[in-house]
Formats: sequence, C-alpha cells, structure tokens
Amino acid sequence: MNKTNVMNEITEILDVYCEECFVKRQLSKEKGKPGAHRFCITTCTIGEQLQFLGQELNKITK
Repeated sequence: MNKTNVMNEITEILDVYCEECFVKRQLSKEKGKPGAHRFCITTCTIGEQLQFLGQELNKITK
C-alpha cells in the first residue's frame, strides 16, 4: 500500500460510513462531540478500521 491508496481508503470510509452515521449524530446530541468520538474510537468497527489504516499510514511516512 502506498500513501495515496491509504488516504483514499480513509476518505472513502469516512464518506460512506461516518458522514451519515445515526449513532454518531445521536451520541453528539446526548454526550457531546467528545462522547461520540470516544464511541467511534473504542466501540465502532469502522473506527477500528480507521485506526488500522492510520497505523499503516504512520508506517509508510516514517
């Protein structure tokens, strides 16, 4: 994987899954943006994918 491919994949995932995410929107209303962000990082499977891609991107740029 190269940097451009990883960045494109991250953008696609964010556009497809995160932009219109009902859970994220609802948690933002109930717990604020930090609460929704915490859910995305710790619980959401899409968040896990994004973390993995971020780690791959870090490996490429080092």
